[in-house]
Amino acid sequence: MSELRDAALVSKAWPFEEARRLLKRFAKTPPEKGYVLFETGYGPSGLPHLGTFGEVLRTTMIRRAFEVISDIPTRLICFSDDLDGMRKVPGNVPNQDMLQEHLQKPLTSVPDPFGTHDSFGDHNNAMLRRFLDTFGFDYEFYSATEFYRTGKFDEVLLRAAEKYDDVMAVMLKSLREERRQTYSIFLPIHPETGRVLYVPMKNVDAAKGEITFDDNDGREWTLPVTGGNVKLQWKPDFGARWAALGVDFEMYGKDHSTNTPIYDRICSILGQRPPEHFTYELFLDDQGQKISKSSGNGISIDEWLSYASTESLSYFMFQKPKTAKRMYFDVIPKAVDEYHQQLRAYATQDTKARLANPVYHIHGHNVPASDMVVPFSMLLNLASASSAEDKETLWGFINKYAPDATAETHPGMDAAAGHAVRYFQDFVKPAKVFRAPSDQERAALEDLAKALRDGDFALDLIGRKNAIVGKDEPLPQVDFADEEFLQSVVFAVGKVHGFEPLRDWFKAIYEVLLGASQGPRFGGFIALYGVTESAELIDAGLAGKLG
Repeated sequence: MSELRDAALVSKAWPFEEARRLLKRFAKTPPEKGYVLFETGYGPSGLPHLGTFGEVLRTTMIRRAFEVISDIPTRLICFSDDLDGMRKVPGNVPNQDMLQEHLQKPLTSVPDPFGTHDSFGDHNNAMLRRFLDTFGFDYEFYSATEFYRTGKFDEVLLRAAEKYDDVMAVMLKSLREERRQTYSIFLPIHPETGRVLYVPMKNVDAAKGEITFDDNDGREWTLPVTGGNVKLQWKPDFGARWAALGVDFEMYGKDHSTNTPIYDRICSILGQRPPEHFTYELFLDDQGQKISKSSGNGISIDEWLSYASTESLSYFMFQKPKTAKRMYFDVIPKAVDEYHQQLRAYATQDTKARLANPVYHIHGHNVPASDMVVPFSMLLNLASASSAEDKETLWGFINKYAPDATAETHPGMDAAAGHAVRYFQDFVKPAKVFRAPSDQERAALEDLAKALRDGDFALDLIGRKNAIVGKDEPLPQVDFADEEFLQSVVFAVGKVHGFEPLRDWFKAIYEVLLGASQGPRFGGFIALYGVTESAELIDAGLAGKLG
């Protein structure tokens, strides 16, 4: 353990860098509460998206890193701001007209448009918890509705009433003049309509812990700030939550970064030390727009998990959190294959390299071995060439490469085969566009098919290629089971037929035979798909039967 801790104390992996920065917070004295509190926030105004998940995952990675370098106990809270008023109806949920009738009501007072939970807020909270539980996170779930209504926030709310002028002064500096005239840190919840009101305060009585205001109809009301009658505006709520819970670390997106001094100052005014922060770049959709819970753009957690493993998503989230990420379906195959590359590398790495490996931060000390005997990208190409309808079709090819592999012995491989078929059917197949070959391409493809059926002809092509490139070396043995030999045959055909640059030859193969402009290392594809089957695929492409 000492070797691991020593390596962690100098590791440049970003979770360890953040963990060391957090540890400095307790250089003089340990936390009075006896533990370090990590927090993530979630606004359930819409269905949870990958950004919300990423926040919990990345915080968990820092928490694990902290536990390697420190013996101080830790906790992780996922806090849902479900008392927020519903400002607009999300575009990706049913029963839009019904929801319109409940605008400005707290999310836990808005009926569930899906009809499965007591409220819209409860529905979205349950979705988030299901996702977090799927990934096995160790967390505690807190609801703002519960905290406000059961009195757990009463102490900090009374303190906010006592420090009202000081907190307002912080907020007013950040607002435009017109907004200042109506702004209050307190948002009363109307006793009759149940709606969250954005109205100015006529009086704040700190001694009684009460606020007085006029509602939108001009009627005057006086309410206690405690007991769920009032909630805080979102910026003061950030700082107040930190103060109420004693939060030591919270990360949030770049769009919050300009508000950090406001959050920190309010937390300090309310009597607590602000937490350490980590700001990550935003998640974008395929058009480069910020993903949003209310609009539902970008890929959802359920959608990712329909096409790839939980670990591949965790791997994607680990990468460069300070860099904006486009979250759309095209990133999935690359994430799957890179995750398994890192798994294979981990087995041979020393402690320093392992701590820098993403899979350590995904799995901790229990990093599994990869059972992906065929890359996910190759599975997609096999599915494309065979028009696979089920994973059993892909297993027929997998077993040519790994005869002893089965669904039972390689469950990850089996799941990936199923994911690959689904991904192919939903994304690859609809986008396939086959084209007829040019005269040069047709002649080359005819020779490639002939070479796959005639070893002597294959060697003749390799010899002619060697003469073209000026190589004086003996010809290899004919071995149609060797993907390197097959790749040399494909390469030789391209050279003999004068493709310059040679990538135009491979592009022609992909466009004529696979209906795409990019594809696999073709020698490896032939080895998996089958030499005879590949020759027949070429025949079908030349006959125009693939489109």
